[in-house]
Formats: sequence, structure tokens, C-alpha cells
Amino acid sequence: MKMIKPIVNVSKIIDNFDAVVVGLYGVLTDGAGIKSEAQDALIRMKKAGKKIILLTNSSMRVAALVSWLHENKVPVALFDSVISAGEILHHRLKVRNGEYAAVGTAYYKIGDAAATGIFSGLDYQPAEEMPKADFLYMGGVADAEDTIDTYRPLLEHAAGLGIPLVCAGNDTSSYCAGKVCVAPGAVAEQYAVLGGKIITVGKPDAKIMEYALADFEDVKKERILLIGDNMTTDIKGANLYGISSLLISKGVHVNFLGEGYIPDVAKTRELAVNFDTYPDFVISNLRW
Repeated sequence: MKMIKPIVNVSKIIDNFDAVVVGLYGVLTDGAGIKSEAQDALIRMKKAGKKIILLTNSSMRVAALVSWLHENKVPVALFDSVISAGEILHHRLKVRNGEYAAVGTAYYKIGDAAATGIFSGLDYQPAEEMPKADFLYMGGVADAEDTIDTYRPLLEHAAGLGIPLVCAGNDTSSYCAGKVCVAPGAVAEQYAVLGGKIITVGKPDAKIMEYALADFEDVKKERILLIGDNMTTDIKGANLYGISSLLISKGVHVNFLGEGYIPDVAKTRELAVNFDTYPDFVISNLRW
């Protein structure tokens, strides 16, 4: 098993890297506000000459994401590139290649009522009733208290009708109103168990990592660090792409890894074995 090294400050390892891929939820924000320590760490990385790529499984389009960063007083100039699952999904729905060619144009949205920006400017229309839809679409949960059971009756009905589910993001848990909550990836997993066809976009897909780093071909893989809070998307994505990774322990796995300032390495190793996914480093929160 790969050795997992606990650290307290990212400054202790950052000289080993030229480019840093960072997640949004759980890294820069806890779903309720910006983590000031994390923002400061990114500012210091930028001053040290590091390339910083923001890569998130959020359903937000890049323009909306940039506006959100402005509203939360995060300097957008920190990032050499901003990429979201929502933007990638928008493009795939636009070109309609491969599996997207057959999904149709009438969608029935489940979950977050505001998460429909991916259809902006495209000839897709919402269906008023689920049985009339060509596909289901989910970009986020409707409420922080939602569980899989919230969506199960609709999923069972849709699976019986053979309607595919298109999902922005593969996360099974994320931050919602400052707390860890169920995410679209978990709903997609349940739909697959029910026999439904799913189409998901986001980390840990190695093609997403390749796309995110396409403009940084001059940076060697061994000089790239991914920072994320989710074993199954962030760290798994880094493992699949062959780059180093730093896990934020006070993220979506906080209930298992704990609130300690110094990360619990034994618990982190246990989690890594369970997911067969291994970070190189673990830190409680991103800080310089």
C-alpha cells in the first residue's frame, strides 16, 4: 500500500510541484462560506509561481462559477483555468456525439430547481411530466436533508419506463448549506442498481483530468498535485491519471476521519483500503 504522509501545512510539500489542481467544495468552501485559510494558501501558491487549475464536479457553468467566485470575493486571477462538470456536460449535449446522440431533447429535472444552466442556448426543453421526458437530469439535490429515499419512488418509475438519467458530477456526497449531504452521484448509483441507464460527467474520469491539464503539457505529471476532499472522485481521479494527491480530511469524509487539526493517518489508511484509492498526503484543511 502506498505510504500516506500526514502534513499540517501545504508549504512543506509545494516546492515539489509546479501545477496544482484544486476542488471547490470541501477544499475552498465548506458549502456555507469560503475557507479563509484555503484562499490564503492558494494566494501564496500563486505568488510562488504555481499554476492553479480549479476543477469541480459542480453543475454550474464556468460563467456562473466565475460570478460566484466574484460574489464571494475570491480573486478569479488565482486560477489559470476554471473547469466544471456542468460546462463539459453542456458541450457534450450541444455536440450530441456518442451516447448523447440518442438521449432526445425533452428532460425532466430532479433535485435542485436552479441547476438547469447546462441547457442555456441549447434546444432542450423541460417536460412537465416525467413519463413524457426523453431523459432525467440531475445537477444537485433539492434540499440538504434529502436522502436516496427522497428520490427512490421516481427512480423506480423512471427505470421501469427505460428513461436514462443524465447527471452532472459523480460525487456521492458533497456540501449543501454547510453540511455533508447526498449528491447526484449517489442517486445515479441507485438508479443503476434499479436497472436504469446512467450518463455521468466529472471526476474521477481520467479524460476529465486530461482535459483539465491539456493547456499545461509543459508540466510533467510528477510535478502535478491534486487537492481534494473526496476519495472516490478527487483522489481516485488523481490515481487514474497518475499524479500525486492531497486529501482534505475535514471534507465529505469528516464524519469518519474526524475534526482533528492533525489528520488521523490510521483512519485515512482504512478509508483508502476500503475504496482502493490512495492519496499521497493528508491534511485536515488546506492551509499554507
